[in-house]
Amino acid sequence: MKTKECPSCAMDIDERAKVCPVCQYEFAGTSSGMRIAVILLAVLLLLLSLFSWWG
Repeated sequence: MKTKECPSCAMDIDERAKVCPVCQYEFAGTSSGMRIAVILLAVLLLLLSLFSWWG
């Protein structure tokens, strides 16, 4: 089992945990909406660079 350190209480907990079982610290996760926005921005930048290179 992989572990990570809680930034609040410094306990080693399961890497997949979203909340520390010791101090209840909530780990920030990447929301699916933010992930989609980043992907769309990357595709847009790629298309713009391709169009500027060809035209």
